[in-house]
Amino acid sequence: MGPDQALLYIVATPIGNLADMVPRAIEVLQCADLVAAEDTRHSQRLFSHFNIDTPLMAYHDHSDDKRTGQILHRLEQGQTVALISDAGTPLISDPGYRLVREARERGVRVVPIPGACAFVAALSAAGLPSDRFSFEGFLPAKSGPRERALQELASDSRTLVFYEAPHRVADTLQAMAEIFGAEREAVIAREVSKAFETFQLMPLGELVNWVRSDSNQQRGEIVLLVRGAERRHDSELDGEAQRVMTLLLAELPPKKAAAIAAEITGVKKKALYNWSLEQK
Repeated sequence: MGPDQALLYIVATPIGNLADMVPRAIEVLQCADLVAAEDTRHSQRLFSHFNIDTPLMAYHDHSDDKRTGQILHRLEQGQTVALISDAGTPLISDPGYRLVREARERGVRVVPIPGACAFVAALSAAGLPSDRFSFEGFLPAKSGPRERALQELASDSRTLVFYEAPHRVADTLQAMAEIFGAEREAVIAREVSKAFETFQLMPLGELVNWVRSDSNQQRGEIVLLVRGAERRHDSELDGEAQRVMTLLLAELPPKKAAAIAAEITGVKKKALYNWSLEQK
């Protein structure tokens, strides 16, 4: 970390247990010229624990362009800056995108220091499929926009991962049960890596009742994970595609009907043709 080379480090910090701090992260924070922190008061505990005395500057979602410019100016002078969030990996539902983007556009080298990330830790231990997943961050706080966002995800076959505020978790689970179906499996992962870490896997209809019946489950840091919708096989068609195929098959052979129906519905010709064969 020479003084003539500008470096912006994106440093992951523990999400609970301070023993999860990686040695490289400690070294970077100790040697940096400046640490940009989401909440400087919150970060002082981490700094005290690891004997870090690097100057801190607040950088969060409400920071204006002036604050971003101040950090970029330090980088352009060849200084080393480390970006941290309150917990976990910066830029995962945390501020920092603007700074990283601007730094890269100005030729500053941006280096990640991997470490804890709440949703990755939760996914690894949840017991839901992890080969395909979608991290959705926080849902809208108001019920209308939240329900619309969930409707858009209702047919997604990937495991869905959300962060949620404790005072909204019960209402969010209720909305998920109504939109995704009460039988869809889900997991609440609460206080991951902390003293009261809790994982509970249940169908959504049961999970919402479990959370509502225990106020302790409506506290702390929460990750919600929902099993994806069952994938529709190629031979399964929605109602409109079936209606179009039924009409065309009354007058045309399957291959021709499938070709025309594909133009009308946008469904793949092979799926339409396979469906027609199953009707015989």
